[in-house]
Amino acid sequence: MGSDVLIVLVIVLVAVLVVRGPKTLPKWGATLGRGVREAKTEAAKAQAEIQARTSSAPEPTEPTSTGDDRSA
Repeated sequence: MGSDVLIVLVIVLVAVLVVRGPKTLPKWGATLGRGVREAKTEAAKAQAEIQARTSSAPEPTEPTSTGDDRSA
């Protein structure tokens, strides 16, 4: 199953190389790398924000009984 995906990716890469030429590949690689880097930093920021919110949230407390339960 995984080898099928790899074969398709290689075929697409070869087709792009034939159509666009080898001079544009470094530019595409740089753009892709920049996008991945931005995605990682945004994911780290979101994770830090979630951790900050969960650590500063008050713990839920159990309701205490007042002893006025006369339902019996």
